[in-house]
Amino acid sequence: MKEHTLKKRKSDEKIFDAVVSTLAVLIVVVVLYPLIFIVSASFSDPALVLNGEVVLLPKQITLEAYRNVFQNDQIWNGYGNTILYTAVGTVINLIMTTLAAYPLSRPDLPGRGIIMFFVTLTMFFSGGLIPSYLLVKNLGMIDTMWALVIPGAIATYNLIVMRTYFQSSIPWEIQEAAHIDGCSNWKLLTHVILPLSKPILAVMILFYAVGHWNSFFNALIYIRSKDMYPLQLVLREVLMVSQADAVDSSVGLESKILLAESIKYVVIIISSLPVLLMYPFVQKHFVKGVMIGSLKG
Repeated sequence: MKEHTLKKRKSDEKIFDAVVSTLAVLIVVVVLYPLIFIVSASFSDPALVLNGEVVLLPKQITLEAYRNVFQNDQIWNGYGNTILYTAVGTVINLIMTTLAAYPLSRPDLPGRGIIMFFVTLTMFFSGGLIPSYLLVKNLGMIDTMWALVIPGAIATYNLIVMRTYFQSSIPWEIQEAAHIDGCSNWKLLTHVILPLSKPILAVMILFYAVGHWNSFFNALIYIRSKDMYPLQLVLREVLMVSQADAVDSSVGLESKILLAESIKYVVIIISSLPVLLMYPFVQKHFVKGVMIGSLKG
C-alpha cells in the first residue's frame, strides 16, 4: 500500500512538472516572439512586413531604416542627454529615497505612523498637472535638466519598498549594538545599513533608471530647447516627421510610407536596447530585493 502511494505521488509530481514546464515554454514563446518579430521587421523589406510575410526571420535584409535614423544628429544628442538625465536622476532618487526610508524604518522615530500616512496619501492624490507646472516654472526650472529629475526625486512606492526592506531584513538588534559601540546615526547608515542593503539598492537603481530612460512626458511639458530633448522625445519627433513626410510628399509616396514603417521598429529597438543590456547585471539582486522588500513584514 505504501509503495503504491509513493508511485502515485511520483506519477503526480511528473505530471505536475510536465504541466509547469509546458506553461513555462508557452510563456517564454509569448514574451520572446514580439521581440524577435520587431528585430526581424527592422531589418526586413517593409513591403514584406506590411504584407505579413515576415513571421519570425528577416526577409530581404535592408539597413535603410537604421541608416536614416542614425544619420540624424539629434539621435546622438538625445542619447547623450538621456544618459545624463538617467545618471543624475537615479543618483538623486537613490540618495533621497534612502534618506527618507531609513528614518521611517526605525521604530524609535516619533510620529512615524502619521508621516507614513501622508506619504502614502500622495500615491492616491496629487496637486495635478497645472499646479505642478506652475511650481516648476516659479522655481525657474523650465527648460533645464532639473525639471526632469527634481519633481520625481522620491517615488512613494519605492520608498515603501525600501523602508520595508530595512525593517524586515536588517535586525533592530544590530542597530542597537552599533549605537552602544558609539556609532552615530550617519555612520550606522553608511557603515551598517547600506552594506547590508545591496539587493534593494540594485532594485531601486533599476526601477529609477528605467523610469528616467523611458520618460518623455515631463520633457514634453518642461523642455523647450531641442538641444535638451531626451532620446524618447527625439525618437518621437523622428517617427512623427517620417510619417508626416510620407503623407505630405507626392514624390515617392509609397517608398516613404514603407520607410516610415521600418523606422517605427528601429525606434523601438533603439529605445529598448540599453535597458535590456542593463537588466542581466542586476537580475540576481533584483529578484532577491523585490521578494524581501515586498513580501516580508
